Amino acid sequence: MPRPASRATSRPERVLVTKIGFDGHDRGSRIVAAMLRDAGMEVIYTPPWQEIPAVVQLAMQEDVDVIGVSSLATDHLIVPELMVALREGGLGHVQVIVGGIIPEGDHAALHEAGVRGIFGPGAASAEIVACVRELAAKAEAARETMEML
Repeated sequence: MPRPASRATSRPERVLVTKIGFDGHDRGSRIVAAMLRDAGMEVIYTPPWQEIPAVVQLAMQEDVDVIGVSSLATDHLIVPELMVALREGGLGHVQVIVGGIIPEGDHAALHEAGVRGIFGPGAASAEIVACVRELAAKAEAARETMEML
């Protein structure tokens, strides 16, 4: 049975798990999506080969807190474009994490672009769940602040 949300509201964390670009290797993203769902989160899962505008639109429609991007074939290099598109679309509060095969040399650029977490193969499930919960709380706080302005 899913655990209730650990945030101040009763709404569970909403996470979009996606693959942008041409990477079609989706086994890891399916495993992470199931793990987050088993942790009580609402997970919106897309098939591979998503385009950035479609991801931004879906994030807006589904009112997500966190987007998890899976990359096994250098598609993480277009995540900075996703970050810009989210900000331009009024979704700067949405937190983004990346998982998969991410060379150490690319981590700094991803963090600089606004990525809040990077997880490689073998990352502990508990670590991913804890990170997503923390980021979802930050997204909700940022959303509430934006609504008060």
